[in-house]
Amino acid sequence: MELIATHLDLPFNADERALALLLSAHIRLSVSEIENIRIVRHSLDARDKNDIRSVYSVAFEVSADNAKRIAALERKNIGRAPVREAAEPVFGAKPQDAPIVVVGLGPAGLFAAYELARCGYEVVVLERGKAIDERKKDVDRFFTKAELDPSSNIMFGEGGAGTFSDGKLTTRIKDPRAKDILDTLIRFGASEEIAVEAKPHIGTDVLSRVVLNMRKELESMGVSVRFGSTFTGFEQKDGRIVSVTVNGTEKLPCSAVVLALGQAARDTYRMLHASGVELQAKPFAVGARIEHPQSFIDRSQYGKFAGHPRLGAAEYFLKGRTGKNGDRGVYTFCMCPGGVVVGSSSDKEQVVTNGMSYHARNGENANAAIIVQVNPSDFGNDPLGGLVFQEKLEKKAFLLGGGDFSAPAMRVGDFMLERAPSGFGGIKPTYRPNIVNKNIAECMPPTIASGIRDGITAFSRMIRGFDMYDAVLTAVESRSSAPVRIMRDENGEATRLKGLYPVGEGAGYAGGIVSAAVDGMRAAERIMGVYKPAK
Repeated sequence: MELIATHLDLPFNADERALALLLSAHIRLSVSEIENIRIVRHSLDARDKNDIRSVYSVAFEVSADNAKRIAALERKNIGRAPVREAAEPVFGAKPQDAPIVVVGLGPAGLFAAYELARCGYEVVVLERGKAIDERKKDVDRFFTKAELDPSSNIMFGEGGAGTFSDGKLTTRIKDPRAKDILDTLIRFGASEEIAVEAKPHIGTDVLSRVVLNMRKELESMGVSVRFGSTFTGFEQKDGRIVSVTVNGTEKLPCSAVVLALGQAARDTYRMLHASGVELQAKPFAVGARIEHPQSFIDRSQYGKFAGHPRLGAAEYFLKGRTGKNGDRGVYTFCMCPGGVVVGSSSDKEQVVTNGMSYHARNGENANAAIIVQVNPSDFGNDPLGGLVFQEKLEKKAFLLGGGDFSAPAMRVGDFMLERAPSGFGGIKPTYRPNIVNKNIAECMPPTIASGIRDGITAFSRMIRGFDMYDAVLTAVESRSSAPVRIMRDENGEATRLKGLYPVGEGAGYAGGIVSAAVDGMRAAERIMGVYKPAK
């Protein structure tokens, strides 16, 4: 019988083989009576920096008689291991008279296409950007020469915006599909540790390889993946989508559409709104990206053990309140240990910051966004009001930076004291393609600038020295989440257009790689419940 024991802890630098002895003592059986011990979960408890612990959940097998003896001990942290049963897909009866079109090859679109293809459906994927290898070249050209391709950049292209990030795989959703997502990523090249670690990450270098492998698998299953193909319109009949327009001219018939657009597809939002699809403004957050030495963050989190190879680069998540009555949230977002700050512009006259880490997380600086909550009341209740709000911020940052995609940046000390920028100190900004020393408060509303100051003040009580004078702030961080939600009904279809399934972060229904992928899988399952496989 397989059981699972949770909350078993050892010193973080202990040999994991000691887990067998710890488990043996806990359940009062000899090691020889326990079989197939395996770690299923690992996390760090660094609350006591003098005694950092590794905390494990361990699955193991014992005989039926020994299972009864363990049950008699009434250990609250031991129970039967959950059995994962693969859910059988439910197929509809309607024949597929045209391909299922998936718009966007980010996590939601990638996993929707994968689920449909492996169950025998005819699928066409439209991606306005380029394949990953060409996309990398375009991103590198932007970083080194400030030459932007509006269709191939950090926001657009194979793998979506998450491909150029830290590649965090943590999620708050409890959907069992999340485990399937991790297993699939491992199958296509991710490390097996992501299935065990409580805070898994994949890194931009590994994630790009995984995405490429998944796309090749899709193509081997007969999926047509079309790069350089933008969804520019659609036709409907009796309230159901029947074709999509590609690049303004081509009409592509469809049985259904999985709309997995990224949040940078502002032209698509505008087209949908003009065509009568119901959109709604939603809260989001904006601010700037802060950089500290990674060694400082390591010491703040791990004390004397900072730098130990078993601990790796430390991370943090901090939150507080701002506003006259504390009515706005301010928090850190997308923290990138050992990472760099990168330009995420996707069109002319924009400066947008984001963070990115490689798998090793071995860069000199740590960075994170400090963002302040923005509500529809800040920009009106027009469905596209938040989008316009973002555009204005990005344009101001672009002009403040000199109009060549350079980003405005300054030291935290100058920003907190509301002084004119006075150069940079011991912390070198990492933003690419370039930075200029400017007062970042000039490119954002006063409520956002004061909110960032309130946040830094609060966070300095949580991490002493967070407000160090030489830390760097780079603006503007405007795309923490989509400012728009494409409304859908209980069947996952757009409220005013049957057969259109809005999914993922760009549609306003996810907050990261895993949750977006799960949302895409759900849409695939709903479509399978209508149509029978083509093969």
